[in-house]
Amino acid sequence: MGLMQEEFWKGSFGDEYTIRNKENELLIASNISFFTKVLENLKADVIDSVIEFGSNIGLNLVALHYLIPRAEIFGVEINKQAYAKLKKLKYVQSFNTSLYDFVSPKTFTLSFTKGVLIHQPPEMLEKAYDLLYHSSEKYILISEYYNPTPVEVDYRGNKSVLFKRDFCGDMLDRYPDLTLINYGFIYHREVLFPQDDMTWFLLSKR
Repeated sequence: MGLMQEEFWKGSFGDEYTIRNKENELLIASNISFFTKVLENLKADVIDSVIEFGSNIGLNLVALHYLIPRAEIFGVEINKQAYAKLKKLKYVQSFNTSLYDFVSPKTFTLSFTKGVLIHQPPEMLEKAYDLLYHSSEKYILISEYYNPTPVEVDYRGNKSVLFKRDFCGDMLDRYPDLTLINYGFIYHREVLFPQDDMTWFLLSKR
């Protein structure tokens, strides 16, 4: 199923997702608000390098560059149409590849996914978790759809492409040196800066 999922996002559905998420001021403002909440208890100079897995056109990275402009920023994106837009961000070192084929050139202060683990087949999650963990020097951010038990959800008429679960709990169980240091929820009907009902978890390596 892992290969099928990758072909799904590399192809026309991934292209359509890119079009739906085209850059606009509201999305960027919402992302700036989101990352401000996530990083509010950390000193600005603590985060000097960031990598996002599944960057699409880079709207999360635009927000992070605004908040921490001195940080090195990397993005990994499988869809060619999205990658073409991502690589136009001069401050992002971008890679057009699968998460599972990516070889990290270094470790980063912060590694993260936002709306990406939900689209990974369950049998591939351990590889995704390992990638997040081993790419990070200190912090890991997971922002996904939460459910206390694993559940598959129909996604725009497609089966086996969206799964909700306790991704943070999986990470805490898998890596004993991780500590949960902050978490929150952003509602899609928030008046000023909505997000898509995301539950986020910020983890730290001891």
